[in-house]
Amino acid sequence: MKGTAGFDFAAGARRVAGVDEVGRGPLAGPVVAAAVILDPAAPIDGLADSKTLSERRREALAEEIRARALGWALGRAEVEEIDRINILQASLLAMQRAVAALAPPPDHALVDGNHCPRLACPAEAVVRGDSRVAAISAASIIAKVARDREMVELDARYPGYGFARHKGYPSRLHLEALRALGVTPVHRRSYAPVRRLLEEGDG
Repeated sequence: MKGTAGFDFAAGARRVAGVDEVGRGPLAGPVVAAAVILDPAAPIDGLADSKTLSERRREALAEEIRARALGWALGRAEVEEIDRINILQASLLAMQRAVAALAPPPDHALVDGNHCPRLACPAEAVVRGDSRVAAISAASIIAKVARDREMVELDARYPGYGFARHKGYPSRLHLEALRALGVTPVHRRSYAPVRRLLEEGDG
């Protein structure tokens, strides 16, 4: 993996934030984003796309990132916002909120994917950035650990749906639970499987 410096420290930026989000695909729960400014003098070994890491490894790396980064912050968009403005715009909003919460503020942002939110600093989209840029990998890890923990909490609040296992993604277990137990307040009503169940209930 290239370090963040391989992309933009040469351009004069001193504080470069990596930005990523998790939770675009699930049927339930918020979309959560993170922004991380790594310390170039204190590199962290093992950073990678959070999806490729074991839960135990993600947890360990998240703790190290929070302890050693120059700055990190989370942002989110709630289910109601996802349903109102669509998941792409909600993801951009969550990333915007994460970057706005960073202290110190970044000089530049590298954003995973091919869309950039509107930010107060220059920003660059990096396709597959979570596997190419250390700061984006760090953001993906922080965001996923935070969202996964929240889904475990929702599992306790809404037993029977399996949120702790599938984290809200449309697994067979989740779809069967939805049909058996119905739609909760944390389900995304604009997503087709949830919307169809609601329409069937109205009919």
